Amino acid sequence: MGRNRNAPPEVNAGSMADIAFLLLIFFLVTTTIETDSGLDRKLPPIEPPENPPVIRQKNIFTVVVNKDNQLFVEEELMELKDLRAAAVDFLDNGGGVGQDGEACDYCQGSRDPESSDHPSKAIISLQNDRLTEYGTYIAVQNELVGAYNELRNREGERLYGKTFTDMNTLFLDPKTPDDVKDDLKPKLEKIQEMYPQKLSEAEPKTN
Repeated sequence: MGRNRNAPPEVNAGSMADIAFLLLIFFLVTTTIETDSGLDRKLPPIEPPENPPVIRQKNIFTVVVNKDNQLFVEEELMELKDLRAAAVDFLDNGGGVGQDGEACDYCQGSRDPESSDHPSKAIISLQNDRLTEYGTYIAVQNELVGAYNELRNREGERLYGKTFTDMNTLFLDPKTPDDVKDDLKPKLEKIQEMYPQKLSEAEPKTN
Protein backbone atom coordinates (compact mmCIF):
# COMPACT_ATOMS: atom_id res chain seq x y z
CA MET A 1 0.00 0.00 0.00
CA GLY A 2 1.45 3.39 -0.97
CA ARG A 3 2.07 6.32 1.33
CA ASN A 4 -0.71 8.85 1.68
CA ARG A 5 0.55 11.96 0.00
CA ASN A 6 -1.91 14.16 1.97
CA ALA A 7 -0.68 13.02 5.43
CA PRO A 8 1.34 15.60 7.41
CA PRO A 9 5.06 14.97 7.54
CA GLU A 10 6.22 12.98 10.59
CA VAL A 11 8.42 14.71 13.13
CA ASN A 12 11.29 12.69 14.46
CA ALA A 13 10.95 13.12 18.26
CA GLY A 14 13.39 10.42 19.20
CA SER A 15 16.05 12.84 20.38
CA MET A 16 13.73 15.33 22.20
CA ALA A 17 14.41 13.69 25.55
CA ASP A 18 18.15 14.01 25.01
CA ILE A 19 17.80 17.66 24.07
CA ALA A 20 15.64 18.41 27.13
CA PHE A 21 18.18 16.68 29.38
CA LEU A 22 21.04 18.70 27.90
CA LEU A 23 19.11 21.94 28.40
CA LEU A 24 18.44 21.01 32.01
CA ILE A 25 22.13 20.37 32.63
CA PHE A 26 22.98 23.64 30.95
CA PHE A 27 20.67 25.71 33.16
CA LEU A 28 21.79 23.92 36.31
CA VAL A 29 25.39 24.68 35.54
CA THR A 30 24.94 28.29 34.43
CA THR A 31 22.27 29.49 36.88
CA THR A 32 23.53 31.46 39.87
CA ILE A 33 21.62 30.98 43.12
CA GLU A 34 21.73 34.00 45.39
CA THR A 35 22.15 33.40 49.09
CA ASP A 36 21.47 35.73 51.98
CA SER A 37 24.63 36.77 53.71
CA GLY A 38 22.79 37.63 56.92
CA LEU A 39 24.00 40.00 59.59
CA ASP A 40 27.55 39.87 60.80
CA ARG A 41 26.82 39.95 64.50
CA LYS A 42 28.12 38.02 67.47
CA LEU A 43 25.91 37.40 70.46
CA PRO A 44 27.37 38.36 73.84
CA PRO A 45 28.43 35.47 76.07
CA ILE A 46 26.04 34.30 78.77
CA GLU A 47 27.33 35.63 82.06
CA PRO A 48 26.35 34.04 85.37
CA PRO A 49 24.42 36.25 87.79
CA GLU A 50 26.56 38.31 90.12
CA ASN A 51 24.82 36.98 93.23
CA PRO A 52 23.49 33.47 92.51
CA PRO A 53 20.93 32.29 95.04
CA VAL A 54 22.25 30.01 97.76
CA ILE A 55 20.30 26.76 97.96
CA ARG A 56 20.68 24.78 101.15
CA GLN A 57 21.12 21.06 100.66
CA LYS A 58 18.21 20.34 103.00
CA ASN A 59 15.93 22.16 100.54
CA ILE A 60 16.81 19.65 97.80
CA PHE A 61 14.98 16.33 97.64
CA THR A 62 17.09 14.01 95.49
CA VAL A 63 15.37 11.23 93.58
CA VAL A 64 17.48 8.86 91.47
CA VAL A 65 16.36 5.97 89.27
CA ASN A 66 19.27 3.73 88.30
CA LYS A 67 19.77 1.47 85.27
CA ASP A 68 18.11 -1.42 87.12
CA ASN A 69 14.96 0.70 87.66
CA GLN A 70 15.66 0.91 91.38
CA LEU A 71 14.45 4.07 93.14
CA PHE A 72 16.75 5.89 95.55
CA VAL A 73 15.43 8.83 97.60
CA GLU A 74 18.02 10.80 99.51
CA GLU A 75 20.43 7.94 98.73
CA GLU A 76 18.15 5.34 100.34
CA LEU A 77 16.31 2.58 98.47
CA MET A 78 12.54 3.21 98.33
CA GLU A 79 9.50 1.54 96.80
CA LEU A 80 7.56 3.52 94.21
CA LYS A 81 4.38 3.30 96.30
CA ASP A 82 6.07 5.28 99.10
CA LEU A 83 7.49 8.06 96.91
CA ARG A 84 4.49 10.39 96.86
CA ALA A 85 4.11 10.46 100.63
CA ALA A 86 7.84 11.10 101.07
CA ALA A 87 7.68 14.00 98.60
CA VAL A 88 4.63 15.46 100.36
CA ASP A 89 6.44 15.31 103.70
CA PHE A 90 9.41 17.14 102.20
CA LEU A 91 7.40 19.85 100.43
CA ASP A 92 5.09 20.44 103.39
CA ASN A 93 7.75 20.25 106.10
CA GLY A 94 7.86 23.98 106.85
CA GLY A 95 11.02 23.87 108.92
CA GLY A 96 11.90 27.55 108.46
CA VAL A 97 11.71 29.93 111.41
CA GLY A 98 12.04 33.65 112.02
CA GLN A 99 10.89 36.76 110.21
CA ASP A 100 12.97 36.27 107.05
CA GLY A 101 10.14 34.77 105.05
CA GLU A 102 11.13 31.16 105.71
CA ALA A 103 8.36 30.43 108.23
CA CYS A 104 5.33 28.68 106.71
CA ASP A 105 2.06 29.34 108.51
CA TYR A 106 0.00 26.94 106.38
CA CYS A 107 2.34 23.95 106.25
CA GLN A 108 1.16 20.88 108.14
CA GLY A 109 4.44 18.96 108.12
CA SER A 110 6.67 17.89 110.96
CA ARG A 111 8.79 21.10 110.78
CA ASP A 112 11.97 19.05 110.87
CA PRO A 113 14.93 21.48 110.92
CA GLU A 114 16.88 19.01 108.76
CA SER A 115 14.29 19.12 105.96
CA SER A 116 12.92 21.89 103.72
CA ASP A 117 12.40 25.37 105.14
CA HIS A 118 9.45 26.43 102.99
CA PRO A 119 7.52 25.12 99.96
CA SER A 120 8.80 28.08 97.93
CA LYS A 121 12.37 26.96 98.61
CA ALA A 122 11.85 23.20 98.27
CA ILE A 123 13.28 21.66 95.09
CA ILE A 124 12.84 18.08 93.91
CA SER A 125 15.79 16.88 91.85
CA LEU A 126 15.02 13.91 89.60
CA GLN A 127 17.76 12.02 87.79
CA ASN A 128 17.61 8.80 85.83
CA ASP A 129 20.08 6.59 84.01
CA ARG A 130 20.09 6.35 80.23
CA LEU A 131 19.23 2.68 80.65
CA THR A 132 16.23 3.37 82.88
CA GLU A 133 13.02 2.01 81.40
CA TYR A 134 10.74 4.73 80.07
CA GLY A 135 7.73 3.36 81.94
CA THR A 136 9.57 3.48 85.25
CA TYR A 137 10.73 7.06 84.64
CA ILE A 138 7.19 8.21 83.80
CA ALA A 139 5.76 6.44 86.87
CA VAL A 140 8.28 8.19 89.13
CA GLN A 141 7.56 11.56 87.56
CA ASN A 142 3.81 11.03 87.95
CA GLU A 143 4.21 10.35 91.66
CA LEU A 144 6.24 13.52 92.15
CA VAL A 145 3.73 15.66 90.26
CA GLY A 146 1.01 13.91 92.24
CA ALA A 147 2.64 15.13 95.47
CA TYR A 148 2.30 18.75 94.33
CA ASN A 149 -1.30 18.18 93.26
CA GLU A 150 -2.17 16.55 96.58
CA LEU A 151 -0.97 19.59 98.53
CA ARG A 152 -2.60 22.03 96.13
CA ASN A 153 -5.90 20.16 96.34
CA ARG A 154 -5.73 20.27 100.14
CA GLU A 155 -5.27 24.03 100.14
CA GLY A 156 -7.99 24.49 97.53
CA GLU A 157 -10.44 22.64 99.74
CA ARG A 158 -9.34 24.58 102.80
CA LEU A 159 -9.46 28.03 101.22
CA TYR A 160 -12.21 27.77 98.61
CA GLY A 161 -14.09 24.52 99.21
CA LYS A 162 -12.93 23.04 95.88
CA THR A 163 -9.87 21.10 94.87
CA PHE A 164 -7.21 22.76 92.77
CA THR A 165 -7.69 20.07 90.12
CA ASP A 166 -11.42 20.75 89.81
CA MET A 167 -10.94 24.51 89.65
CA ASN A 168 -8.16 24.21 87.08
CA THR A 169 -10.25 21.87 84.91
CA LEU A 170 -13.12 24.36 85.02
CA PHE A 171 -10.77 27.23 84.21
CA LEU A 172 -9.36 25.46 81.16
CA ASP A 173 -12.78 24.46 79.83
CA PRO A 174 -13.58 26.69 76.82
CA LYS A 175 -17.25 26.54 77.75
CA THR A 176 -16.64 28.22 81.11
CA PRO A 177 -17.94 31.83 81.14
CA ASP A 178 -15.34 34.59 81.36
CA ASP A 179 -16.65 35.90 84.67
CA VAL A 180 -16.16 32.47 86.24
CA LYS A 181 -12.62 32.29 84.84
CA ASP A 182 -11.88 35.75 86.22
CA ASP A 183 -12.94 34.52 89.64
CA LEU A 184 -10.89 31.31 89.41
CA LYS A 185 -7.64 32.77 88.09
CA PRO A 186 -6.42 34.56 91.27
CA LYS A 187 -7.40 31.54 93.37
CA LEU A 188 -5.38 29.18 91.20
CA GLU A 189 -2.41 31.54 91.20
CA LYS A 190 -2.51 31.84 94.99
CA ILE A 191 -2.41 28.06 95.44
CA GLN A 192 0.40 27.73 92.90
CA GLU A 193 2.39 30.33 94.81
CA MET A 194 1.86 28.40 98.03
CA TYR A 195 3.17 25.18 96.49
CA PRO A 196 5.18 26.08 93.37
CA GLN A 197 6.18 23.09 91.29
CA LYS A 198 9.99 23.11 91.39
CA LEU A 199 10.80 19.78 89.79
CA SER A 200 14.32 19.77 88.37
CA GLU A 201 15.30 17.03 85.93
CA ALA A 202 19.04 16.48 85.78
CA GLU A 203 20.89 15.15 82.73
CA PRO A 204 20.60 11.34 82.62
CA LYS A 205 23.71 9.50 83.80
CA THR A 206 25.65 7.22 81.49
CA ASN A 207 27.40 4.26 83.03
